[in-house]
This record gives sequence, structure tokens and C-alpha cells, in this order.
Amino acid sequence: MWIRTVSLHIAVVATIFITGCDSHKQYKNNFVPLWAKDAVFYQIFPERFANGDTTNDPEGKVAWDAEPTQSNYFGGDIQGIINKLDYLTELGINAIYLNPIFESNTNHKYHTIDYLKIDRHFGTEETFLKFLKECHDRNIRVIIDGVFNHTGTQFFAFKDIVEKGEKSKYVNWYSIHSFPVKLPPEKPNYEAWWGIGELPKLMADNQEVKKYLFDVSKYWTEKGIDGWRLDVPNEMSHQFWKDWRILIKQTNLEALIIGEIWNDAIPWLQGDQFDAVMNYRFRGACVGFIALKNKSASQFDSILTEIRSTYKEEVNFALQNLISSHDTERFLTLSENDTNKLKLAVLMQMTYVGSPMIYYGDEIGMTGGKDPECRRTMKWDKSKWNMGLWNWFRKLIQIRNNNDIFRKGSIESLIADDSLQLYGFVRKYQNNEAVIFINTNIDSVSVPYSIMNKNVKYYEELLNGKTYSMNELKNDSLRIAPQSGMIFIGKITE
Repeated sequence: MWIRTVSLHIAVVATIFITGCDSHKQYKNNFVPLWAKDAVFYQIFPERFANGDTTNDPEGKVAWDAEPTQSNYFGGDIQGIINKLDYLTELGINAIYLNPIFESNTNHKYHTIDYLKIDRHFGTEETFLKFLKECHDRNIRVIIDGVFNHTGTQFFAFKDIVEKGEKSKYVNWYSIHSFPVKLPPEKPNYEAWWGIGELPKLMADNQEVKKYLFDVSKYWTEKGIDGWRLDVPNEMSHQFWKDWRILIKQTNLEALIIGEIWNDAIPWLQGDQFDAVMNYRFRGACVGFIALKNKSASQFDSILTEIRSTYKEEVNFALQNLISSHDTERFLTLSENDTNKLKLAVLMQMTYVGSPMIYYGDEIGMTGGKDPECRRTMKWDKSKWNMGLWNWFRKLIQIRNNNDIFRKGSIESLIADDSLQLYGFVRKYQNNEAVIFINTNIDSVSVPYSIMNKNVKYYEELLNGKTYSMNELKNDSLRIAPQSGMIFIGKITE
């Protein structure tokens, strides 16, 4: 049974009054929903995950195992995701991020035609609401993609401008430089995302546009989604997002707001706009230290420390720590198919501060370069899975889910040894301590016992299940295998 827990969070700068209690209450602190700390996200590109309803297949769809292109279709849909929810539960997933699901004429759905309609090749609104219920019944949260910076050229307002020119009542919804409107393949004579004519940019601060986008956002939030991932939000005004946040939090105080910001996101994370961002800086650090090995342990530590020191503590606990996405090469591909490197990155994800996010298929060893290769269809033939990887993902997710320390504990660096190619950090929660080591060296390394906490008499290593006493560590029994890691947990005694 899904129980929505309402905890008290809202932007510091916003004043929101919640009714239904004995009196009105004003909440100012802790603006990030508490559930984000416990989230293990799974990103799904709906068109490529699973086909559960062949009656809504796009015309001309290709075979499920065909190579993806920028424009071909495979038939993935929302019913297909519903059919695979038990798979996600078995893996240990408790949150899903869906790429766009609204009506569009592209396979990725970023060219929005209708924000109030589920894409016909994905299903209906009824299908989507069924999906939400099935997820919530399994205690899985759902956030969806909000693409509000631009639309497709078939969006009703833009179509009206194309048809009526300057006489269109929507003419101020976009920035049109001249008339008539020049559609692709001609060079656009209107503002468009990155100059791409298929993506005309909305003037989101126009009051009519703003009201429309707010109505759309409220509509889907009221339908029961658990939050939004916002596409290219840095190309819209801060004031828009400040006002938008107030609307969303008034509609659902526990809605999570994640922004797609690839670099430093301080201006958006002050409590008045987003709760967190997709942590591409974390990904970059892992790619450099683990996959490509062009960053040293001290550089890796420096990047992570800078990220943590940049944001408020509650933001750090909600950052979406990803290593692959629909916009990047898969981590295994960057690692030249070295599964040990992917395992190390996952170990880092699941023990580090923040919400880990798995890109569909990484857990079974899927590969792929940049778009469209990273958007291949999910492999459901288990004979093609790397079961060693799948079991590793599942085990690390279980470790995270079963130990509060990895979801709520403090964090500090312990060791960053460039010569050993070794990184280690400490998590502490209540009277427990966890020590995590990441060895990227092709040789085994020895960790000096002196860096371990003398107030912990016994450590359990969670990957091999062994218990170590400090006496054993003093005898130099602590060696970390090549391209491997260890996770120690123990109780602090005075």
C-alpha cells in the first residue's frame, strides 16, 4: 500500500500556508523533501524500455534489436514499463525518472505538441494513471520530464502563428523576427533552442505563456506524480522558476524538483527554485578517475569536496548522482567494456552522499556511445545479460537501502593517494561509521591500519561478509584487490 508521507518542506523565500490543521502553519526550513535521501532512481527512456501494447505501435517501427537512429521507432510504451515494475522492485529501485511522455512527433518526445496529452504511442492518460498507481503500490516514486523552454513546431500556438502571422493571438508566445515564419529546413527567423528550427523557444515570462505552463504543471502534479526533472532550465529566467516552485509546492509539498544543470548550480539551489540537480559533475569525476583514469585520486577528491562545499547539506543528500544518461556515452563504453570499472563506479554511487540514479540497462552491461547509441532498446533476453553486473548492482542497492548511514550519514574524505591510485572516505551516522575504499590500481594495494578509527573495535566488510578486528588490521591483513573496493561498517565505542 502506498502511503504518502507529508513532511514539512518549502522554499526559504516562499511563504506557504498549509490548511487542514488546527491552525495555519508557516514552514521556512528544510526545503528538500526528505524522501529524496532514500531514493535510488532508475531513468527510463520510454520508447526504448519495453513494448507492452502493440496496438499503439508507431507506423514503420523497426525490430526491437535494431540499431537506433535519430528518427526510428521501436514501440516502447507505458504499459511496457508497468509490465516490468516487478523487475525494478527486484533490483531494489524505489524511484523512477521518465524522459518526456507528452504528445510529440519525435522518438525522444522533446518536441512537445500537446502538454496535456500522453503521447499516443505511449498510451493514454488512463494508462499513465495506472502506471502511477502500480508504482505507488510498490512504494516507487515517479518524476517526469518538464520541457518548458521550447515546443515543437506542431504545438498549437506556434501553428497558429505560422497560419495567421502577425494577426495570431499567440504571436507574443514566441520571439518572431519577421513574417512569414520560415519553417525547417529553412533557417529559422525566430528564437529557437540552440538555433534548431524544430524547437521554437517559448517566451515563458509572458504572462499568458506562464499561466499556460503553470496550468500544465499543476494538472500533472495533481494527478499524482512525485516531482519534475526540468529540461534546460538555465535557459529560462530565475523569476519563472521561483514562481513555479511556489505553485508546485502549494500543490504537493513533497514534490521533488530536479534541474538539468551540468555545471555549478548555486543560483538555482538556494531554496527558492530547485531542490537538487542532475549531478553531472559527479559523473565527470567518476569518468575521469575510474573510467578514463586521466584524473588522480587527489583530483577526484578535490572535485567531490568542491561540490559538497558548494551546496547546502540537504541539497547534497538529494543530488542525482548519475554515471550514464540519455545525453552521454554509457559508462561501460567509456570504460572500454571493463566491467570492474563500472562496478567501482556503482560502488561509489551507492555509498556516496546523494541519490544514485541508474540509466536503464547499465545494470545488465548495455553499451553505447553518444546519442543515438546510448538509447538502444533494453535487452530482455537474460542470455544476453551480464549477470555478474546485475547481481553487483542489486547487492550494492541492497547495501544502500539496508543501511541508513549511506543515505543519511555525514561524509568526509579519508585518503586520496595518487601513487596508490586509492581513494577513501568516511560516512558517520549516529554511533556507526562506514569506511569506503576505491582502488583504481591494476595492482592490489595495502591500506595502513593507522587511518582506521581506533574507537571501532570491529568492522564488518559488507561485500565479503567478513568481520575484522583492529588487531587483524594492525597485522596488515587489509589489502584491496586490483580495481576493486571495500565497504567497512562498525560501531563507534568510546
